[in-house]
Amino acid sequence: MSSMLLQLFGLAFIASVLHAEHEYGSYLVIAPQSPVVEIGTNFTATCVITNTDEVTADDLYWNRSLSSVVPKEYYTKINASALAVTIPITSRESEWLFCLANKMSAFVLLNKSKFINGIWLNRRYPPKRATNISCVAEQKGKEPSFPVLSCTWETVGHQIKDDQTTYTLMVEIPSETYTSPTTPHNKASVSFGSFPHHTNLDIWVVSQSLLGKIESEHLRQDAHYFVKTSAPSNVKVIVEQSFPTSLLVKWQHPIHQVYIKLTSQIRFCQDGSHDWRYVDVPNADTSDQTSFRLQDLQPGKDYVIQVRCKNFKRNQGYWSDWSDSVTEKTPEDRPTCKPDLWWKSENGEAQLICKEPKFSNGRITAYSIKFRYTKNEGWEQEIIPVNGSGTQQSFDQRPVTLLKRISLADKPSVRVCVAAINSVGTSPEACLHIPAKPSGPQTVEGMNVSTQDGQMFVEWKQPNSAAVTEYVIEWMSNGKIDWQRERNSTNKTAIKGKLQPYVCYNVSVYPIQSGFIRKPARLEAYFEQGAPSEGPNTQSNPAYDSAELWWNPVPLDKRRGFITNYTIFYQKEHQRKHINVPGNITSYDLTNLSGNTKYDVWITASTIAGSKEGIHHSFTTLKYAPGMVAGVVVGVSLGFLFFVLMTTLLCFYKKEVIKKNFWPQIPNPGESTIGNWSPDYPSKVETPKENCVTGVCVLNVGVCEVTPGFEEDKTSLSLKKDKYLSEEHSSGIGGSSCMSSPRQSVSDSDEGPDLADSTASTVQYSSVVASSGYKGQTPAPQPQHSIFSRSESTQPLLDSEEHPDIVQEGSRQVQCSPRESLFTHGAENQNNIESDNCRLLGMEQHDFCPLKEEAEQTTESDSQSADASPSSSYMPQLGGYRPQ
Repeated sequence: MSSMLLQLFGLAFIASVLHAEHEYGSYLVIAPQSPVVEIGTNFTATCVITNTDEVTADDLYWNRSLSSVVPKEYYTKINASALAVTIPITSRESEWLFCLANKMSAFVLLNKSKFINGIWLNRRYPPKRATNISCVAEQKGKEPSFPVLSCTWETVGHQIKDDQTTYTLMVEIPSETYTSPTTPHNKASVSFGSFPHHTNLDIWVVSQSLLGKIESEHLRQDAHYFVKTSAPSNVKVIVEQSFPTSLLVKWQHPIHQVYIKLTSQIRFCQDGSHDWRYVDVPNADTSDQTSFRLQDLQPGKDYVIQVRCKNFKRNQGYWSDWSDSVTEKTPEDRPTCKPDLWWKSENGEAQLICKEPKFSNGRITAYSIKFRYTKNEGWEQEIIPVNGSGTQQSFDQRPVTLLKRISLADKPSVRVCVAAINSVGTSPEACLHIPAKPSGPQTVEGMNVSTQDGQMFVEWKQPNSAAVTEYVIEWMSNGKIDWQRERNSTNKTAIKGKLQPYVCYNVSVYPIQSGFIRKPARLEAYFEQGAPSEGPNTQSNPAYDSAELWWNPVPLDKRRGFITNYTIFYQKEHQRKHINVPGNITSYDLTNLSGNTKYDVWITASTIAGSKEGIHHSFTTLKYAPGMVAGVVVGVSLGFLFFVLMTTLLCFYKKEVIKKNFWPQIPNPGESTIGNWSPDYPSKVETPKENCVTGVCVLNVGVCEVTPGFEEDKTSLSLKKDKYLSEEHSSGIGGSSCMSSPRQSVSDSDEGPDLADSTASTVQYSSVVASSGYKGQTPAPQPQHSIFSRSESTQPLLDSEEHPDIVQEGSRQVQCSPRESLFTHGAENQNNIESDNCRLLGMEQHDFCPLKEEAEQTTESDSQSADASPSSSYMPQLGGYRPQ
């Protein structure tokens, strides 16, 4: 084997040398040139030195793409001028393979370009092999001809982008071979002039690429094995009234049995359904079978029927296409099962609803209803006509019919029986005991609703002791109701009705005990949830630093799922915050807000599938808190009350100081010591008070006229201060002063400030101080002088001071009006009141008239008082008051 390879390399070497010497002039030649190599194999190349002895095979080496030197263990030295290399082809990328000389001589360096040569390694996979060849010869029309044999196959193997495999279909009969055009696809056809009936065919596929050709396995079968006839024709369905559960089907074969003997198959289903049932037609021994009777059909239903045929031999030939559909209705028959009776409660009424019997066997024209409220009552019967559509509905989508409304306002329950009626007869009765309200303990527990694989499943726990005969699974949404019945052994089922996504269903499981409806278990469920289509509408009631938010729940038809939570967003200016609250909360109090600030708030409602934002709402917090103004007012009021209270307490405890500062004490002339003091005399010791004044002395006098002789010669008199309390107070100056008219005088500070304020006018009075003393007293050795002093009194002016023109100058007469004189002197003289009017005549200049002297001169004064007219009580002050 190795010698043969060497010979081949030698021949390639000679050819290469001649070609290189003639065209390229290179000293190195590689064989083979531009090879196509198979990926996954080893490739051998030989480098030959020509036209030079400068280098030998020991000076040669191999490179892959001028960057990777091939290791020497892959080299094979053929002779002194030839070096071979064997490399594995593993990658799919094509590359260069170079042969170079590495001798460092002057000739090699000067002719470096002639000591290098390379080849392009074009890497490819072998051609793909065709497998699983299948062929079919289709009948053309009604002719017994199959002109074209079409075949398809699969391919195995690898193929890169730039590589391409072509295929050729080969069909051989004993006398001829048919070849299809070459194609890169995995299907091809051959045409026959005349189809070779009852002949064996040999079929295969040839694959070809740059690496060569490869054949598939051969398929050898009878020609009828590949035949596909046309569909049967003239299909007819015959209805027989005496056989309401069967239909007779007839058809015609597309080809005569002389060429091919055929077998047939029928499929049928109820109109509107795609649940096909298949029936194989048995073959007759001597002739083709072209009719068949379909059995066990439902009376009064429309059926769709189709027929097809194929080679009768088992596992040979292909089924033809289905014939055109033929629809026919079976004859009606009496309903064989009872209607599906149910109810729903609304406004104290029991609404009787039902679905048609599963096997209505025709169009339902009416329902017979009878009901009673108690066992002792008779049945009330009623026929309710209905306009049944007569069209075929699937059992799970039968329409719901409202039969009657029965009032249960004053009835505990009602028992109802319903039968369906068609044109042939009446169905069995369906009875139900309907309570006004399902009662009793809840026997169904552990109810759960889930969605899986596009279906809604309901699961529950079976009761331990309750004798449940069946369960009714009810689901309602938007006023629409549907239900299905399950056996008493069932604890999990899939709802068979048509459910809508994003719709909330109220699913209930009712246990039925011998027709009595018991208390159900209920849950809300969604077949498929989505994001809400509408967000909540927010309202607010802002306060100072908080705000009450409330919103209406998202309408049920807008929720599209269970609300898992609400998210409250609120922001002022550019500060945004959010709060999550549970889905069953519809109000929330925002706290820690700023006063007198505008807030923008909105709420998003979320389900497990998404969220929806509600309408934005704005509010402004209050400038003051509701209790803030009241607090300020209360604080100020309390402060004011505290101030008033403290001021009152201060006035109470310091009343003497306040009285002294705001209402100074007015001196009482009767208690004045001015009689013991004058500017011309030194101060004396206080003169003792007269012994006769032991109490309060009151003097009531009439109008007195005093005619002073002269003012300057008055002597000083010693005055005694006493308090006189009566209706009218005297001035309290001297011992013989008289009032011309009854007036009030301010005596001392005990009278209070009110008495002083009531006085018409105030004046500083003068008092006369005499050095000679009273009558009968020894005068002092000092010279006698008349002294005028003034007293700080607020008593009103006397008449003689107000009207000085009526006073007679130089006269010393004192006239008293005939008025009773009341003067009490001491406690022992209170009952000795002298009432005689006196007139003092011939008195000395500085003498005073004591009380006793007035009593002695009563007669004389009475005679003079009749002629005398009233005059001023005091002498006029000619020279004014003497300064004090």
